Amino acid sequence: MSNNLTPIEVSIDNFQSLVIDRSHNQLVILDISAQWCSPCRVLEPILNEVVTAYSKDELLFTKLEAEDENMKIAGQFSVRGFPTVIAFIRGVEVDRFHSVKTHDFIHKFINRNKGKF
Repeated sequence: MSNNLTPIEVSIDNFQSLVIDRSHNQLVILDISAQWCSPCRVLEPILNEVVTAYSKDELLFTKLEAEDENMKIAGQFSVRGFPTVIAFIRGVEVDRFHSVKTHDFIHKFINRNKGKF
C-alpha cells in the first residue's frame, strides 16, 4: 500500500485548514519538532518510513517546525518537549506521544487512532 506519503508542512497561517479542518474527514497526525532538536532528527526518518504503510485516504501526515510564530501552536497544545506527535480527529486532539519511539510503537499509535475515527 506504499504511496510515498510525505509530511505536509504546516504553519500558524494554515494550521486551522490543514490540521483542524481536515481532521473532520480523516485522521491527522501532526509531528511538532525543531531543527535544533537531536531526538527530532532521530524520529523523523522513523515516522517517514512508518507512514508509507498507510494511504492518503487513511491519514494526513503533517509537520510543524516549532520556531517563531509556530511556537504559539505548540503552546496552545501544551507541548512541553520535542518531538511531540499528536493525533487529531474531528477537530480535537485524541492522542499524543513524546520523544523517539520504535516503528512498532508508531504503527500501534496510528492504528489505535484510526480505529477511533
